[in-house]
Formats: sequence, C-alpha cells, structure tokens
Amino acid sequence: MRLVLLFFFIIIPISVLSEDFAIDPKHHLPDGTFTNTSGIANESKLKEVLKWSWERRGKKIETFEFEMKVPDFKRINNNQDLLITWIGHESFLYQNKDINVLTDPHFTERASPFTFAGPKRYMPPGMKIDDLPKIDVVTISHSHYDHLDYHSVKLLSEKFDDVLFIVPLGLKEWFEGKGIYNVRELDWWDSIEVKQTIITFAPVQHWSARGLFDRNESLWGAWHFKNVSHSFIHLGDTGYTKDFIEIRRKLGPVDLAAIPIGAYEPRWIMEFSHINPEEAVMTYFDLEATKAIGMSWGTFILTDEPVTEPPKKLDEALKRYDLTNKDFFVLSHGETYLID
Repeated sequence: MRLVLLFFFIIIPISVLSEDFAIDPKHHLPDGTFTNTSGIANESKLKEVLKWSWERRGKKIETFEFEMKVPDFKRINNNQDLLITWIGHESFLYQNKDINVLTDPHFTERASPFTFAGPKRYMPPGMKIDDLPKIDVVTISHSHYDHLDYHSVKLLSEKFDDVLFIVPLGLKEWFEGKGIYNVRELDWWDSIEVKQTIITFAPVQHWSARGLFDRNESLWGAWHFKNVSHSFIHLGDTGYTKDFIEIRRKLGPVDLAAIPIGAYEPRWIMEFSHINPEEAVMTYFDLEATKAIGMSWGTFILTDEPVTEPPKKLDEALKRYDLTNKDFFVLSHGETYLID
C-alpha cells in the first residue's frame, strides 16, 4: 500500500501579455482546479493504480551505472557561451549569454515526500549546488516530487539571494510557506522578461499533486526561453497532444527543445501523461525544433521500462524518421553541450 500511495505523490503526483496570448479560461475549473487544453483531466483511479501495482508485483527493474562526465566548468563560469548542462532527470543548467537558468532542479537522494521511501536516485547529480555559477532563474514545470524538490529549491534560495523562481499558477503559496518569497507564478501563455530574455509558460498535457487531496490545484506546463541569441523550450512531463503545434504557432520554431523520452510504460496508464521515444520524435517535428535533447531518463526508476531502453528506442525512432543523433540526442550526466 505504501508504494500505491507513493504513486499518487510522485508519478500520477512583470507579466507581459499580448492579445494573441489571451488566456483561455477553459482550463480554470469552477472548483479552483485546472484541466488540460482538451478539457480532460488525468483522473487515474485508485483501482487502476492497484491494478498496476498488482501487475508489477515481484518485478524488479535493474539500475545501470551510466557514464558520467565532468561539466565544462571553464565555459560555465566564463558565462559567455550558449551552453546546456544535464544534471539529471529533467534538471538542466541553461546559459543563453544573458541569464543562467535551472530547470526542475533536483539534487537530493529521493523523489519522494519521505526520506526513507520512494524513488531513489541511482545516478548522482551531474553537478552539485556548490558547483553552480550564479543562477538568475529557476523554473518549475509542475508540483510532482521529481520536479519540485523542497530541499533543492530551499538550498538554492539560500545560496543565491536574488534568484527568481518562476512557477505555475497555484504554486506561489507553497513557496512562500517554505520561506521563499522571490517567486512569480504564471498562467498558460503568460510571459515575463528577465534581463533580455522573454520566458513564456505554455500548455502541455499532464497534471499536478503533492498529496492525496490537492490534485490539479496548481498548473503544469512547459517553459519557453527566447532572446536575440537563442530559443529553448523545456517541456516538463507531457502526453502527446496538439499543444506542441500550438506552441510552435504562437512562439515560433525553437532552436533547442528538451523533450522527455522516459517514464512511459505501461502505456495503458502512462500514455495520457508521458510520451514515449517515438512520440518524442513526433514532438520534435511539431515544435519545428532545430535540435532536441532527451530527458526524464537515467536517474530515477519511476515506471516499468528498463532504464537503458529510452535512448535505444529513441535511436530506433530517429532511423524511422530519417533523423540522426545530431538532430535529437542524449547527454551523459554532467555533460556540457556547446550550442551552435
């Protein structure tokens, strides 16, 4: 039963607006919760979770010691290049010659509300908090524990006095309750300008929760960054929908996209909220991305696919779509990629 409850907690858990970005209130429900652009919320029932738990009883998914690389600290600290460094899971350090951004920072041992149970990291973070350059912005895609880690955001707020946390609508109160006050929360299609970078929150299909009784009380989504040097989108967790085509229509083609390729099996329960590697390639096309990086793999065991499978399935999909790993690739933990 403890594992069943953990599923609810973790897996299943200045604003500039233009007329074109007018908020569609349909995703705001009368009870104060949110839904997806389709109008369909993730309503996985306890009996479905119990069924999944029963099917996977006794099944052990082996971990794997992936290659780690030392970040390019010289370039990172020089802070004059277009860079992205994979810390693990969906955590990246993104540097666009203007601001330094951390996405969904997770530096602790478990993606869980508990210190003694829940998904445990089997690969260490590719960087430590003490290794980071000055961070201007932290973005959170949604409230699940593998994306919003209390100890990580608290340590970041203490290390960087003026770091700005940009979060989905409904999460500001949680941050303030933890003593973190430099927070801006955005609705879908809201934008905020930090220095010379415009950051926009865009819709994807997912859901939110940190407990048993707060489902969809905060929003979820993707973060889009654009300045004169570069454009980048971090999708967070998402099912495959037409949202990506709408993002491209409103925000334009993107230079680089961070797209999840893991946490997709079994499809009967994961398909709504998590894309698989083939859908990730379809997403790459929908966004008209120049390049893409695969994320959401190789760090925590959250679902049923073997931990080594996502990059292999990605390579298979790339061949089917006549692409190569120069177009859509994965990084090693800690690897710094110099963006062209």
